[in-house]
Amino acid sequence: MNHTYKVLKSDIELFAATLSQVKAYVVQSLGEDWVSVVDYGGTIKKFSPELIKIAGVYYMLNQFQFSVNLKGPIRM
Repeated sequence: MNHTYKVLKSDIELFAATLSQVKAYVVQSLGEDWVSVVDYGGTIKKFSPELIKIAGVYYMLNQFQFSVNLKGPIRM
């Protein structure tokens, strides 16, 4: 299965993801080419310039990246 992810960088992208209720992944950078998925997340419930709330947990925007899968699940 091929996945294409979009890193949410701007307030507009976070707002659009919040409204559309897409599943967001919480990712932490470990270096230039390495990342760790901290949480496979869920929908964004709240966000501010400093914090984002996903699945009941608050994350600092300056310490984590947030991604969404651009290709939805395959439906049969």
